[in-house]
Formats: sequence, structure tokens, C-alpha cells
Amino acid sequence: MTQQTNEKPNYKKTLNLPKTSFAMKANLVQREPQIQKRWAKPDLYERMMAASKDRPRFLLHDGPPYANGAIHLGHLLNKVLKDLVIRSHFMLGYDTPFVPGWDCHGLPIEHKVMTEVVEELGDGAAELSAMDIRKRCAKYAGKFVKLQMKQMQRLGTVADYSDPYLTMKREYEGAVLEVFAALVGRELVFRHLKPVHWSIDNQTALADAELEYHDREDTSVFVIFEVENPDALPAGLGASQSTTPGLMIWTTTPWTLPANLAVAVSPRSEYGLYRFERDGMAGQVIIATALAEQVFDAKDAEYELLGTCSGTELEDAGVQYRHAFLDRVSPVVTAEYVTLEDGTGMVHTAPGHGVDDYQTGQRIGLDIYCPVREDGTFDESAPEWIQGKSVWEANDLVVENLRESGALYDEHKFMHSYPHDWRSKGPVIFRATRQWFIAVDAEDRSLRGMALEVTENDVKFIPEWGRNRMRGMLDTRPDWCISRQRAWGLPIPAFYGEGDEVLLTRASVEAVAAVFREMGSDAWFKLSARELLDKYDVANDPDAPAWVAGALGDESKTLEMARDIFDVWFESGSSWNAVLNERGLEYPADLYLEGSDQHRGWFQLSLLPSLGVNGQSPFKAVLTHGFMVDKDGRKMSKSDGNALNVDELMKDYGADVCRLWVCSLNTDNDIKVDESFFALAGEEYRKIRNTIRFLLSNLGDFDVETDRRELMDADAGSVDAWVVGELNRLIQTVRDAYQSLTYRKVHEAVFHFCNETLSAVYLAAVKDRLYCDKSDSDRRRRTQTVIFDVASALIRLVAPVLVHTADEAWQALHGRNPDKPETDDCVHLHLLPEVNELAVSEGWAEAISLRDRALKVLEDARSQRGLDNPLDAGIECALTTDVYSKVVGVADELADLCGVSRFEIQEGEGELIAVNDLTTEPRCERSWKRDGTVAERSDGGALSQRDAEAVGVE
Repeated sequence: MTQQTNEKPNYKKTLNLPKTSFAMKANLVQREPQIQKRWAKPDLYERMMAASKDRPRFLLHDGPPYANGAIHLGHLLNKVLKDLVIRSHFMLGYDTPFVPGWDCHGLPIEHKVMTEVVEELGDGAAELSAMDIRKRCAKYAGKFVKLQMKQMQRLGTVADYSDPYLTMKREYEGAVLEVFAALVGRELVFRHLKPVHWSIDNQTALADAELEYHDREDTSVFVIFEVENPDALPAGLGASQSTTPGLMIWTTTPWTLPANLAVAVSPRSEYGLYRFERDGMAGQVIIATALAEQVFDAKDAEYELLGTCSGTELEDAGVQYRHAFLDRVSPVVTAEYVTLEDGTGMVHTAPGHGVDDYQTGQRIGLDIYCPVREDGTFDESAPEWIQGKSVWEANDLVVENLRESGALYDEHKFMHSYPHDWRSKGPVIFRATRQWFIAVDAEDRSLRGMALEVTENDVKFIPEWGRNRMRGMLDTRPDWCISRQRAWGLPIPAFYGEGDEVLLTRASVEAVAAVFREMGSDAWFKLSARELLDKYDVANDPDAPAWVAGALGDESKTLEMARDIFDVWFESGSSWNAVLNERGLEYPADLYLEGSDQHRGWFQLSLLPSLGVNGQSPFKAVLTHGFMVDKDGRKMSKSDGNALNVDELMKDYGADVCRLWVCSLNTDNDIKVDESFFALAGEEYRKIRNTIRFLLSNLGDFDVETDRRELMDADAGSVDAWVVGELNRLIQTVRDAYQSLTYRKVHEAVFHFCNETLSAVYLAAVKDRLYCDKSDSDRRRRTQTVIFDVASALIRLVAPVLVHTADEAWQALHGRNPDKPETDDCVHLHLLPEVNELAVSEGWAEAISLRDRALKVLEDARSQRGLDNPLDAGIECALTTDVYSKVVGVADELADLCGVSRFEIQEGEGELIAVNDLTTEPRCERSWKRDGTVAERSDGGALSQRDAEAVGVE
């Protein structure tokens, strides 16, 4: 007797369920270092260079970060952006050599080292020689080069890390001196006593790029200087013989008054003689008439205008005045820079303490007098009561002296933006010292004029507003002070004879450059002057001063070596020669990419030497990014407690999430940062990863060599053809974005494609056929072919951004264990996908629109009629003739597009979309569809016709 069973068949094992080695959980923090180890053997960068050696070149030149600490969030942004450039252009078909560099010399390192030395040795620190300091600085810089290099590699960046450029390497130093030699040969270098920004804390000159501006409270004073020769005053002023009038000047730096040597007035402005009285103080003073009301009303003074004249008349009359507390008589002069925006229109002029003042002093022959020493204290030439006092102490002493003498009309405290030393954070002063300069307005070779011309016509700026920003800075910049009074740096190779005799010619500098190439710049501190000039042929140097031959031949003659070093910006600004030319790379570079502060710094200070030597810009384009600020717009800093630690971010999120965050940014302006933004980037990353995983998981039984099913014209109405058309649009968008360096567009396009095009539409539509069609059915193989192509393209498109994830996915796509691939193949050795032209039905745009309208009606019906599963529903549409004619060719895909069991369309006079409840009809026990073909099959199960064929039952 046969035993009967009522058990229904279990169809789960008959489904084509997803399977992939590409894990759902990324585990980036653990997995990324493993992937990087695989890239290191053999070296990925070397393999990329070997693969691209015959391609057209695209050269990004790295601006060197400072080697004095761990990388911060700004480094993360900058280095990831550069890596996006390198990787994407490689995959666009370029040769992209990239040499990373580090700025190793200069004050920040020496300042830190000396702080540590004082803590270690106390008073003994003063006994250290220059070479002792330099050895410590070199060790310090080397330590942080290694640390930063490791951190940058952990970010997934590729570069020639085996041979970076360091500004303290001897070959680099020699190449910098060769740039300097060329500038000397073109008579662009000079030494002069000029006022420069001076750091009291570090006792050295500073460049504009080494300044930070912070608010500071200072004292503003209005001072009356008595006219020495009232008889010379222009008649128009109406001065009487019985009263000696004064000149009322205004200054915000009372400590500079001991160095006052002139009063400057505006040549074409009107000045008036005023009788005034207030608080027991009375007299007659000359000030600009346009400012009189403002000055007098501020102290409730009574005043009367006696007469007027022009500034030029005051100068032409030879008016002089007596200093308020010194036995000194000085002239009234005109100057075009005098404005009537504030003050009195009569400008206190101290040629040793201001750039404009210096120019005026040069024009009329004044001394460049500076009574302030290197440490910011007054020397013996100053009044006795401020000798030895700091300039900041002198402020109050000067004001008190003016008050006691009756020369002080008014004083008040005010807040203003003031320059500070970027390293010590202390306020700087203008102080005249003898320094080396590069002339920006040389008569035969105006670097300013050349720079303005090339930045207007030859250089591309991204964003465009950078052009005017940089031109504005070039237009107003002074001569470039290139000398610093420190030990850690590249020495300026000047030699001094007796008196003011100087040896600095192109040939002499080149001779020292040759020594530095062999021994490094430490040679300057180890060798004598004559040893350094051993290969200098004075007889064949037409520029050699007459005294040099005798000095070199007679050891009894004085031949001293300069103790100044180069501004570090000159060193990094010469990298176009020390790196690009030295290594045979592209010159000029295609791109420089740095923060927007480099319009004043590295961009400008690379441009000027290159123009001086070669007459052309070292870069074809500059891309600038903003600075990191917190979510409230405040500058991020450790001291304020609002800075995010890069190492912590890497531990919490991994490099790929951080890179995706960078790719999402609008970098044109300052960038708001908060940890929640990284968490959001993590969610976006998971969406992209899971989309790629779904693609890969449906290729488990697909062999691209034997199972591939190419799309043909007959497939134009398939959803597969539609998604290939969407993929083509994505490919073009992303390629264009990479080419134009607009990475945010990459992020937007890729995320939309994954989230909407694939997840919401295509993958939802083909899931049924992937799971339920016969495994080798034509339709399923067609879809798998397209999924393979989509995955291959998508992985390559995101590879420059998600560098680890893309390579992991690439290995899985090609059937390899992502952790232990059998070959050295790597996604980063491949090109970006090209657009694949194929026939796509013109009705798809209308079909997607119809889908959106139908889904809205379906959602309303589900909530109102309790249709929990959309497969329990069918949709009927009456469409206008125009719409019907467009979508009829894709009608077979509409049911799967909407996730329902049936979708029927017909022509009508207007559009009508109706949802039918199919719950009374039989449901397929395998696919859950109610498509009208479900029937009991030979195995006792209820299956649709499609599912019965897939299972192999009748």
C-alpha cells in the first residue's frame, strides 16, 4: 500500500539566490591595511607608471607640507584631492607621475627644536653651535616626514614615496641655488636697508606669507608738532605773527614716534589752520579740512577756521616742524598714499618703520633710521627714558611724555587687525634692517608686470575668483625679502670683504651650488669661504667685483660668509626647477593644487622666480580649496578644542569613508566640518557598497566568457537596455567631472545612480528574473551580462575615490578572493569605462514617468485597500494615443518596474490608472506572482508557467 503525503514542495532551493565573496560589512579599518600591503608588493605606483609610460602626460606638482607634526584635517583634504587628480587622470588615459614633497627648513622647526633644547639644557642652550642646531632640526624634520608619509599612505594615496623631494636634500639645495644664481645674473637680487616685518620673538625678518592677522588692542594718539618756521606758512592759512601753530598728526604706533623724520600730506587736498579750545587746552593747528569736524567734535572742542591751503603749498613753502620730545627739526612733504579716510590728513613718517614711509624717505633723502634692536628694545640713539625698553613698554611711556609736555591732543584705545608671527603668535613690527631682496619692479625685468600679465592671460584658475585674488596680491606686493636670521635653512651664498664689499655673482653662486650638490648646505658651516669658492674662477667672471681676486689670493684679506638663510618660501618656490626640471618631468606643470592662502604663498612665490628665470609661469592652472571650519564657521584648532583628529577619524570610519566625504565637498570656499558629516558619509558609503554587493551577488553562476549575452536592437525595449543607457550617461558625467576636477559631481552622479537608478528602479525590477527565471534562460543571461557590465563600469568609476573598496570589488567581480587574489591585477591599473552605444527605446523616458505616476496610485490603493504585497495587485492604464505609442514598445517590462503581477495598457481619450486586487487569484508558491498563468503542477505545487519551466515540472 503506497503512503500518500500532503507536504507541498519547498522551492527555496530552486531559486537562484545571491552569493558573493564581497562582504556586506566593510570592516574598512581592518581590511584597508591588508589591501595596501598587497599594493606594496609589487609597488602599485611603479606598476601604474610602467603601464602609462607611453601616454600623454598630466602633471600635478605637489606643494610641500611642513614637516613639523602629524597631518591634520587640512592635509587630509589636500592629499585626497591630489590623489583624486592622480588616480582619475591615470584612468582617463594619462601618464601621471607624482612626486610628494616636504618643506624641511625654516623657523617653525627651529623654534620647536630650540624650545625642546632649552627645556633639556637650560642656559646651556646658548652654547649650541649652528651645526648642533642644524643636526637637531634635520632629525626632527626627518621624523615627521616619515610620520606624515605613513599617514598619507594610510589614506590610500599613491605617489613616488620611495623617492620624495625634501628641501633639505643636497640635490634640492643645489637646484635652488641655481635658480638664485640665474636671478642674480639678471640683476634682480639686491641688499638694502629697508623696513620689513620683523618677529621680535624669533628675531628674524618674515615674509607676508608667514603672517597671521589677529585682533589686537592698541593706543591711537593725536600729537601736535610745533611749526619751526611759522613765517614760511602759506599766506592762505591766515597765520598771525603772535602765535606759533602746530601740525596735528595721528598714529596708531606711538612707539615709532622717536623715529619720526617727516610729516606727509596729500598734495591736492585742502588743509586748514584752526584755532581750537577744549578742556583748558588751546592753540592753533593745521589739519585736513575734510577731517576737522570729525577730530574736533570727538572731544567737544570749540574751533574756528582761519585759512586754507593745499598740501603742495605746505611742501613748496618749506614748512618744518620741531619734534615733540627730541631736538630734531623735520620737513613737511607730500605723498600720494596719504588719504583722508581717518586721522588728520597729516601722516607721521618714520622711514625705518614703514614701507610707505621708507619710499618717502628714499625720495627726499631721509635717513632710514631705526632705533629698535633685534629683540624689540630701543638702542642708545633713542631718548634715555626708553632706552632698553621694549616697543610695547615704550607705547605707554611715549604717551605719558606727550601728555606731560602738552603735545598730546587725544588718545584712545581701539581694536584692529594686526599682523602676528605665524609661529610664535606674537605681534610683529616693521623694522629697518639690512636684508636681501628680489626686486619685483626692476626696470629691465618687472616681475610684477610679467606676473600680472600671465595671471590674466595664461593661467587657468579654479575657481575663477582666484584670478582677481592673486592679481590683487601681486599688484600691491613689495619687493620680496628673502633673507632670514636663523640657523636652520639654506644659506644665502654671499661673501663680504672689507666695509660694504659684497661678492654675489651668478658664477660665485653656481660654484657654491656645486659644493652643496656634493655635500649639502652644511658645507657652509663646515668649510671656509675660500674652500667654498675653490671651483670659482674669478678670472672668467665678468661680474666679479675688482677686490675679489685679491681677497681670494691673499689669506690675510677679510672674506666673511653671510649668516643669513633663505626664506623657506624661496626654497619651496624653486621646486619647479628642483623637482620638475631636476627629474625630467613636465615644465610647466599642468596643475598646482593647494589651499586658498597659497595665492599669497606658494603659488605667487613659485611664479615670481620662474618668471625671473624663464619668463613663464611654472603652472598652467591652479586649483584652490578652502579651509576647515567647524559647523559654526569658526576656524578649527587644537587650542579651541574643535579640531578633529585624523588618526581618530581613520580608526572610526576608515580611509574610503573619509575620501568619499572629501569627494562630496564644495571646496571653492571654507568647508564646515563636524563628525556627524563623516557619519553621513559612512551611510552613503554603505549604500554604494551594498549596491555593488547586490550586483556582484547575482553573478555567482555567471561566466563572462561562456554566458555573456550581448544586447541587440531587438532588446531596445528591455529594462536592461534602459539601464545601459543610464550607465552611459553616468560614464560621460563622471569622466567629464574627473577631467574638469569637479569631484562633487562625481559623488552626486554615482550616489544617485546607486540609490535611484539601480536600487530603486533597475535592481528592483530585475530581482524576480534573477531569482526565479531558469538559471540559463536568455532573459536572465542578458540581465546578468548587463549587471556584469554595470558592476565593471561602476567599480572603475568609483575607483579614484573608494580606492580600497573598488579593488576589493574588482577582485570579487573577476572571481577572485578579495583577500587573496591569484594575480597582481588591480582595478587601479585599468582605464575608466567608455560610453557603450546601443539601441535604447525612445519610449523609456515616458515609461519611467508612467511608472512614477502608477506607483503613486498603487501606494494610495495599498493604504486604502490593505494590499500589503504589491504582487497582490495588477495595474490597468488607459493612456492617450501619444503616451501609448511611446510606451507600448516597453510594455512587457512595466509590471516588473512597478513590482506588481500584471500591468496592462490600452489607448484611451485620457489617462486613467486603476489598481486591481488580485488576492482572489492563485499565487505562485515560488515567485508569489499572480500573473494569470498559475496552476497546480505535476509536483503538486502551484506555479506560474515561467516558474514551472524553471523548476522543470509540467
